[in-house]
Amino acid sequence: MSAAAALVVAAALAGCGTTTYFAGRVLPPSGLANRVLIAIQNPSAYTKGALQFVDAYYDVRFSYNDKTGSFAISGYSGALPVTIQNMPEEQTGVVYGAGDGSFTLINYAKENSAGVVNGLNGASSSVFLSRNQSYAIAASQGSHVLTVVNRVTGGSYPLSLPGVYRVSMNPGGSVALAFVQNSNYVYYPRQLTAAQTLAFSGGPSTWPKAAVDCEPQNGPAWCLFQAQSPDTLDTKTNTYYGAPLSFDRPVKAVFSADGGTAYILSCGPECGGATASVTPLPIAPMIFLTNQQSGLLPTTSALASSMIPTPGGASNALVDTSTLYVVGQKYMPDGYFGGYLTVVNLSTNQVSVPAVSISDGAPGAVSRMLLADDNTLWIGMTRCTNGERANNNQSYGCLTMYNTSNNTVTLIEPYIGDATGIAGVTGLHKIYTAEGGQVYIYSTKDGTAMDNQYVTVTGTAYDVAYMDGLTDGNNTVY
Repeated sequence: MSAAAALVVAAALAGCGTTTYFAGRVLPPSGLANRVLIAIQNPSAYTKGALQFVDAYYDVRFSYNDKTGSFAISGYSGALPVTIQNMPEEQTGVVYGAGDGSFTLINYAKENSAGVVNGLNGASSSVFLSRNQSYAIAASQGSHVLTVVNRVTGGSYPLSLPGVYRVSMNPGGSVALAFVQNSNYVYYPRQLTAAQTLAFSGGPSTWPKAAVDCEPQNGPAWCLFQAQSPDTLDTKTNTYYGAPLSFDRPVKAVFSADGGTAYILSCGPECGGATASVTPLPIAPMIFLTNQQSGLLPTTSALASSMIPTPGGASNALVDTSTLYVVGQKYMPDGYFGGYLTVVNLSTNQVSVPAVSISDGAPGAVSRMLLADDNTLWIGMTRCTNGERANNNQSYGCLTMYNTSNNTVTLIEPYIGDATGIAGVTGLHKIYTAEGGQVYIYSTKDGTAMDNQYVTVTGTAYDVAYMDGLTDGNNTVY
């Protein structure tokens, strides 16, 4: 039996009172086997945030037998939740609240809050928790620091990096990359051994040449490095350094299926640069776990030769085995930006499908991408009212369905607001979205809207996640 079919069977069995559930997971207190979690801002006059979930099998916010009027994550108190990092394989989620900077763990099996991640420095413009929940990495743009939280030891390390605004972490939780707004460089943190802590405790003069900051300075446990060409050996610290590896307004990294490569997205013109591209970078030299690093970063010339131009832009991407789907905004002759999708064959590092037009969005802004049933890729944009279509009086929306088998595009229209969240309900041929502050449902077979009257919420729905997804990739792009 396929995993998708097993999940559907589990849903049917749940209605018969059994506790059988997909992949050995425990049937939760609600008795639901297909749950979509909704992050809601300002659900009432008395609270700024709530996490409700609905039965995504029947598409209702109450129990099918009318025993329960609604479902919610108990104990959650974060303000203005904006993102759900979905980890269904671990029966866990973590929700970032923009109103209070909270980063709250959610226990999917018990359907309650499992505490907060402590040690972050102020508001986070980008934040991730490793799948094993041992490390949290956050870009705190207001505080100008990249914060590393070691939840095993309880240590929190703010590494100075002015302008840092985004961070990417690999699924294995061993590599994190940091990006500075309006910069052409990439940075990465590394945990130090006891010998390195001793050697680097004399201040900046004792640090490796590529180190940007080491904290705490009188006995550093972590250092932040700039990715540099390994042209020169620093004999004092036995590390290689050289000219900084230069990209073109890098904003994000996505990781290969085998975990060995980070694909750096340079958004180019949409972020004030010159050329949008994707550049592969080996992760082995940048692993932050102690004594796990190997090899060297590429030289400047090798990096330049491996760059893959993407004229349609590159501000977000998603890896599917040997295919990379790249989304961005292309500068158009009339002065506006238009949304485009470029398909790259990772076996050859060549563009396999020329850029195709999709929904417009804000240049350089965070978009949402999700693979779902029926060979569909869904792309959600924000601020699509500022794009090429809107400014030329064309019909438009913020959501696109792309068929990966025949390379056709379906624009979901009309405009109903920013598409800030997408969740694929695996095996049931539908997705849930958060658009314009409300919850919608679409068929993955043809992109048509489905009845959403029983899943709408009071307040502003900002993100959605399929709590019972087959993989952690459902709603979370690392």
